Amino acid sequence: MNFTELSNGMCDGFVILRKCEEKKTKNGSTYLDLIIGDRDGEMSAKLWDYNGASGIFEQDMVVKIRGNVEQYNGRDQFRVSQIRPVSSNDVYNLADLVPSSDVGGEMLFDMMVKKVEGFKNESLKLIVLTIVKERREKMVKYPAALKLHHAMLGGLMYHTMSIVTTAEQLCKVYPTINRELLLSGAILHDVAKTWELEESKTGLAKGYSTEGELIGHLVKGAMIVDETAKKLGIDCEEVTLLEHMIISHHGVPEFGAAVRPMFLEAIVLSMLDDLDATIFEVNNATNKVEPHAFTDRQWALDNRKLYNHGLSDTEHKVNF
Repeated sequence: MNFTELSNGMCDGFVILRKCEEKKTKNGSTYLDLIIGDRDGEMSAKLWDYNGASGIFEQDMVVKIRGNVEQYNGRDQFRVSQIRPVSSNDVYNLADLVPSSDVGGEMLFDMMVKKVEGFKNESLKLIVLTIVKERREKMVKYPAALKLHHAMLGGLMYHTMSIVTTAEQLCKVYPTINRELLLSGAILHDVAKTWELEESKTGLAKGYSTEGELIGHLVKGAMIVDETAKKLGIDCEEVTLLEHMIISHHGVPEFGAAVRPMFLEAIVLSMLDDLDATIFEVNNATNKVEPHAFTDRQWALDNRKLYNHGLSDTEHKVNF
């Protein structure tokens, strides 16, 4: 945990309450059973003799705490002496409290928009720019998933721009790929995750909305393209192509695709989406073990154990 050590032996810092439950001791006094977290990890914590005077606390709230790290059953536990909700005067960075992209979402978003502004296909340019600019605030901070690949602050933009960057290089090798169509599909393939996921009190995604569970981001993404094109008065085949790329990018129906991809750019997008997610998952798993060791079985990767050969830098870095 990224705490500041104080001269009196205590430490303090800003944390997110990953868990917050009000409980009773055997003698009937109330305490808060907490799990506190920041980007470095999480720790069990207790606030004894809680009477509500220090504030009302709940899960996903950002707070400032002060206290001591003690040992309980062989593990670190934070004994809270002071706690309060953050105020508008507090200076902290949310990226220090949750897993975050090494490259800021705002910068990646601007890079993406600049590429689209250079499109020659005016229909694709107008549709893509309209959709992403209307959703900028959420796109720059949302994760690409809740628990799997790119489940971090700014993960959606990181995942999107990883695919866009790879797609551009692929178009240089295979000139039969329509670059602007592939990039448009790559940019919009997960855009409806800004609608599918619900926000927590920190502004991050915490779960799926009812509509997200019932409809999903593939179908909703195609709906957004259709609605935007109609609003802009655009009626061309590119609209249908974009919709198909979005509803087919999971590849096969058992993974959520409405149809299998049926033209080159749709096939490439589906493969790049899977490739980027897989590379992230492999790096994330092998980062947790020493070189020349195996990971635990990874259920998201066919329940395989993975080997860290130690010959690569497995940090999550992309040369955008």
